[in-house]
Amino acid sequence: MNFAVLVFPGSNCDIDLYKAIEDTIGQPVDYVWHTDGDLSKYDCILVPGGFSYGDYLRCGAIAQFTNVMKAVVKAAEEGKYILGICNGFQVLTEARLLPGALLRNNGMKFRCHQAVLKVENNTTAFTRDYAEGELINIPIAHGEGNYYCDEATLKELQENNQIVFRYEAGNNPNGSLDDIAGISNKAGNVVGMMPHPERAIHEILGSADGKKMFTSILSAWREKHDAAAIR
Repeated sequence: MNFAVLVFPGSNCDIDLYKAIEDTIGQPVDYVWHTDGDLSKYDCILVPGGFSYGDYLRCGAIAQFTNVMKAVVKAAEEGKYILGICNGFQVLTEARLLPGALLRNNGMKFRCHQAVLKVENNTTAFTRDYAEGELINIPIAHGEGNYYCDEATLKELQENNQIVFRYEAGNNPNGSLDDIAGISNKAGNVVGMMPHPERAIHEILGSADGKKMFTSILSAWREKHDAAAIR
């Protein structure tokens, strides 16, 4: 299985993601620069955290116009796995691959600490190794992680089981609507989340609860391709 880690000017979690793939599932992984318009060789595209283009205009607003994001839109339409983390989540909403927007945190402060998440949907390719309702400890590091959408969109997310993660009740660090920490598209192959699973793959880092994100992706891909081979 081939992984791509996108790199924009201002990305700063690309190395973390690259190392997470190496350390958890040992699959081939490449850095892909924002000017590259061909992602055809990759099965999963990872959009990392950081400050793409210095977060000018809005977080992720400039990154959406790059060659590589045009290729990401095509890959998503083809059913490939797309995961956006922190700034990557912001980029995916700006590119309209996910609904809603990320606003400034309540209190207008950057939040950087561990956060407890509840796994709301364990049927995606990114969460299948978790139990539904499982509580996991994943760090956050963001100033604009306050998820917002209109009432109609929220109802749709709820009814279609597109809310993948919520912050533990009573411990919402940024004011996100409905305690949302991560969502998927309707097809389930695109997921965005503010917390950083790539920073939670070793107990020495404070938690290894992020490892199952990456093992989930690999097992989903293998199952999909085994089924295709049988046909």
